[in-house]
Amino acid sequence: MNILETIVENKKVEVRNKKLELSISDLEMSDLFLRKTLSLREFLLDKNKTGIIAEYKRKSPSKGVINDISTVEEVTKAYAQSASGISVLTDQKFFGGIANDLLKARFNHIPILRKDFMIDEYQIIEAKSIGADVILLIAACLTVSEVKQFAGLAKRLGLEVLLEIHNEEELGHVCADIDFVGVNNRNLKTFEVDINTSLYLINKIPTEKLAITESGISKVDTIVTLKQAGFSGFLIGENFMKETNPAIAFADFVHQLKTKLG
Repeated sequence: MNILETIVENKKVEVRNKKLELSISDLEMSDLFLRKTLSLREFLLDKNKTGIIAEYKRKSPSKGVINDISTVEEVTKAYAQSASGISVLTDQKFFGGIANDLLKARFNHIPILRKDFMIDEYQIIEAKSIGADVILLIAACLTVSEVKQFAGLAKRLGLEVLLEIHNEEELGHVCADIDFVGVNNRNLKTFEVDINTSLYLINKIPTEKLAITESGISKVDTIVTLKQAGFSGFLIGENFMKETNPAIAFADFVHQLKTKLG
């Protein structure tokens, strides 16, 4: 099995165990379940924001431990100053995250994306119960009908939906309830990164869906190029988290970007 298949198989076991610990009824009783969500679309279209969706990530299968020192609270508070959104990894085995990380980040008034491998409706309900505003659906591990089913549930719960694709074929997963199409420049089967993946796919994404580019963004010039190509959002993970102080690294990057864009 490749790494994506391994993650999905583990996720099936994880979700099965979670259902035994906490029922859907329990999730729906959460204080945050009835919370009015924030719109990532609105934040991305706000010209006073950077378009950056900054990620809190402790480790990854390809890089190992990235940062297991900086807390969710300190990092996301810094991100919230200029980012358009925050992404929080909640996969534990492969990325070192937990659902409680998103809960800890919820004090920020900014849209939060639950970054995980969604393979069951339970996870979508759980996302709403822990304060997420947006969920991620990965085309590479879902069927077209599953994407439609999961996206429909998310919209009924007031959540926005980011569909992640890696190639032209996966554009077939786009449906009415998808808000954003994200192009992951990292091949989830080989973990190789190529920004040209985004540049190739941008003109094939339906114009009514905001386009987000993900992975491999470490330079301001790259954002400028991708912005000019038509992307509205730029999901950046380990570029900030790999630094000793992610908050300072993010602030410096934003300053460079604003200077570059004038």
